[in-house]
Amino acid sequence: MAVSYWIAIILSLLATIDNHVFLLEASDVGVCYGTLGNDLPAATEVVNLYKKHSITKMRLFDPNTAALQALKGGGISVILGIQNQYLPALAASQEAVNAWFTTNVKPYLDGIELNYNAVGNEVIPGPLGNYVFPVMRFLPTMLDGRELSGIKVTTVVPGTALGSSYPPSSGVFAAEAVEVMTSIVQFLASTNSSLMINAYPYFAYKSDPANVHLDYALFTTKTSVIQDGPLGYYNLLDAIVDSFYTAMKKVGSPNVTVVVSESGWPSAGSGQFTTPELAGT
Repeated sequence: MAVSYWIAIILSLLATIDNHVFLLEASDVGVCYGTLGNDLPAATEVVNLYKKHSITKMRLFDPNTAALQALKGGGISVILGIQNQYLPALAASQEAVNAWFTTNVKPYLDGIELNYNAVGNEVIPGPLGNYVFPVMRFLPTMLDGRELSGIKVTTVVPGTALGSSYPPSSGVFAAEAVEVMTSIVQFLASTNSSLMINAYPYFAYKSDPANVHLDYALFTTKTSVIQDGPLGYYNLLDAIVDSFYTAMKKVGSPNVTVVVSESGWPSAGSGQFTTPELAGT
């Protein structure tokens, strides 16, 4: 199983970033920048905060004009999302995808390091899932025509894209997702791109605290908790990632890499499961 992946940490409070020191290598960790909410700081402040803490990777969920403008010349590599609600229209034609790119991305290409276009967020499985692959197929045609083949195309899936994940060697895509995921991961293999997953050990712990140990979910155990054949797992995130590797291998794409596009732990909202101390850990 492959275990080399970088993580995008999603944080609700910028103060969390500003008051803590990141101990992981900057090349391995990015931070998601969400733009939905009230009383948000200006995009320039956010980008300056990334620079202050040497955060060199950003996931931007949509082509937010202010954020893209602030990112120009900033040396931050970007995963740029295509919003779910636009997938049906974009899946209809190559021309629709070309127009989306021309309007939303092209004006910023000279100053931004765009690594990925992520087609949709957590729509597989679901009614929008069948639109993802057509859009993914249209994007490389458009990118190649503009000599932008260095920009990779991917999508972001949740843990529910798996029908089985325990132990990791039993990982398999859910019945309602396997057909579209087979097409997607074969596409990713052919384009040397990665599958992006939103992986939250918090949800597994909250749903079954009697059997999912807190230290296993929080990276604090000193011993292997799960033994799966020759592999011992010290944290749940690694197990989730390897479950996806197994599922991809079972549909004929063993060499696609994984990017953890979201992870994190809430600091409030669910009693003893969501304290600032747990989120800090």
